[in-house]
Amino acid sequence: MKPSICSSIVLILLIILPTTISHDYSDALTKSILFFEGQRSGYLPREQRMTWRRNSALNDGKNLNANLVGGYYDAGDNIKFHFPMAFTTTMLAWSAIDFGSYMSPADLRDNLVALRWGTNYLLKTVSQLPNRIFVQVR
Repeated sequence: MKPSICSSIVLILLIILPTTISHDYSDALTKSILFFEGQRSGYLPREQRMTWRRNSALNDGKNLNANLVGGYYDAGDNIKFHFPMAFTTTMLAWSAIDFGSYMSPADLRDNLVALRWGTNYLLKTVSQLPNRIFVQVR
């Protein structure tokens, strides 16, 4: 085949192929919220869907006379970075505001539970000790 014919075939495939593959955005949303449940730290609720996870990091902040139990781990490790967690929590809130009407009732509920999990923890990081903000927990 001549290079121009090969280029034409590749171009046609690139134009046609994306329209023939359907995307299940609802399933992607459900799995992304499930990912957050897998990153939870602290005392896990009974309705935790990631059944392999257990309570973890139950003494966070104890050495500073603060309760820093909860929140989300960052990148699958055992560290909680609060600025990325704040960004993630903000994105969860905006997704509920902008796209909540497109979510199933169960997905919207799970999104709001994930949002509350993050905000409750972030409030702990600024409200326990005067003139102190916690920004990272190892």
